[in-house]
Amino acid sequence: MPSDFVLVPVIDEGLGNSTYLLDLGDGRAMVLDPERDVRQVRTEARRRGLRIAYAVETHMHADFISGVRELAESDGATVLAPEVGARGFEVTGMSDGDTVALGPFTLQALATPGHSPEHLSYLLHEDAQLLGVFTGGSLMVGTAGRTDLVSPDQTVPLARAQYHSLQRLMELPDDTPVWPTHGAGSFCSSAVGTERVSTIGKERATNPLLQVDGEDAFVDALLGSLGSFPDYFLRLGEVNHKGPAVLGATLALPALTSAAVGDLLADGAQVVDARQPAAFAAGHIPGALSITLRPVFATWLGWLTDPNRPLVIVRADDQNATDIAWEAAKVGFDTVAGELRGGMAAWTGPVEAGTVELLDAERLATDAPVTVLDIRQAGEFAAGHALGARNIELGALAQNLLELPDGPVAVMCGHGERAMSAASILEAAGRTDVRVLAGHPADYTRALGKQWQAES
Repeated sequence: MPSDFVLVPVIDEGLGNSTYLLDLGDGRAMVLDPERDVRQVRTEARRRGLRIAYAVETHMHADFISGVRELAESDGATVLAPEVGARGFEVTGMSDGDTVALGPFTLQALATPGHSPEHLSYLLHEDAQLLGVFTGGSLMVGTAGRTDLVSPDQTVPLARAQYHSLQRLMELPDDTPVWPTHGAGSFCSSAVGTERVSTIGKERATNPLLQVDGEDAFVDALLGSLGSFPDYFLRLGEVNHKGPAVLGATLALPALTSAAVGDLLADGAQVVDARQPAAFAAGHIPGALSITLRPVFATWLGWLTDPNRPLVIVRADDQNATDIAWEAAKVGFDTVAGELRGGMAAWTGPVEAGTVELLDAERLATDAPVTVLDIRQAGEFAAGHALGARNIELGALAQNLLELPDGPVAVMCGHGERAMSAASILEAAGRTDVRVLAGHPADYTRALGKQWQAES
């Protein structure tokens, strides 16, 4: 690797994605697979005295609104993207084998369909030396991109295409660095590790999908590894195809009086309360959805809210309004109606604040018999859960409320944030006897003196 080679990964821990910033050595930079919130990658570029001249995409993203148009309009970047037909903004279409000179580097497109039909990887060369490959949602660390985001009838054909794409990548030298976009934490990936970059040789030797015997076994292994994904994935691809609105450098949450929030609610608005679970439990606007502001805020906002209804935010004083606005924009909420001015302390009606009982494991273990609801992902539940617990994933809860019997419900997850989201959904549906475990289901199991259950 050349000593002056500078490639900076800008990681979104919540969405589980890496945006790459490449110093072109002449005051310019290339950015690959940027998200809509380009504040961090711009900061990295400016810190190095670089102007973003190119914005490159490996595929039509479904898990976030792309930032390439934002960089094209605001920074003058040239957009390079797979040749997928006319978009709502100008791009330079790339096809298999196409090359582009980027200062001392050459970027070469390599068709790797599977995660999406048009997916490209990009080989990065300097002179005759191969520096690495940007694999986007094709080859990832320990896995490969899911193929079920286009349509059910395309899932298996795309899985077969993914098999051949990985075989094509395996033709590269073993020491070739692999720079994926999707990684740990992304619903586009089933990887369980924390590494975000790899090499061709390491993946050849350790990636489970590259250890199976033949195409059919690969398809079975890939599809068998897939869990659920947020349904907003099914609409963001079209937004990216048409071209998202350019938002500019700043976003804001307009301040709303309690009366104005009440009027919006009467007209069908939804309240998202971004405070910590304990604060929500102590008092919240009835019907509000609890989604704690943390790295995965955007994912759960997109998954649990209705994109056709205005959003009103309730936040704590130490939570940044601009950050909340950008998190919403990542998943397609370009404008938010506003926030409750003064926070929850300013709420004056039209109905009194609601509360949720938040209990530690020992207290919950001594309660009267309750339905225990574990709302973690199916894979988490299978790895270990409390005896007798029911599993309904948080993302599917609103559609499966009838599965729960009448009576008290105790909700649990890993730390309490998702459980409080579930409690708010149950409360909005009319359940009045809901409590939340402040802790992990294993804590509750120990308090009961029971055996931790795991599926073989």
